[in-house]
Amino acid sequence: MKNHPNQYDWISITLHWVTAIAVIGLFAAGLWMVDLNYYSQWYKPVPHWHKSVGLLLAFATIFRLLWRTFKGHPEIKGAAWEITSAKLAHSAMYLLMFSLFISGYLISTADGRSIDVFNWFSVPALGELFENQADIAGEVHYYLALSLIALVVIHAIAALKHHFINKDNTLTKMLGVKYK
Repeated sequence: MKNHPNQYDWISITLHWVTAIAVIGLFAAGLWMVDLNYYSQWYKPVPHWHKSVGLLLAFATIFRLLWRTFKGHPEIKGAAWEITSAKLAHSAMYLLMFSLFISGYLISTADGRSIDVFNWFSVPALGELFENQADIAGEVHYYLALSLIALVVIHAIAALKHHFINKDNTLTKMLGVKYK
């Protein structure tokens, strides 16, 4: 069963919006938590939640890509340059997310400790694979996150442009609204 040519299925829609909320939430939490001091009541729980949500998002993203591969997706509408731009932007967002998952893992496991995901299960650590791993991966993670959030903003603006200016179904098909 494939996605309808003008509509995504509810699993694709749910994965899209859960990803959007998680990416924005992780970005905000990440900016906030780096300024927490040792005596803050949030010093331990926020990084724990950040890592847990990040790893669950990694698993959800793998599932999302598999789902998309087997279910397909509706046709992208627009001029040739818009279609090419949309494909490049989507690829870049996935590349940035996987790079963030890897850099986050490298930050969190540099000391050899596994990552507890909401205390449900642990992801084993590989330890420090290179000198200053946590610092280097942290710097990379920060700039990847800024790049992803910038691309997310452009993605949202493009969807709104298609809805209000082009008056096509680019936005409504991801909202689950039937398009005429």
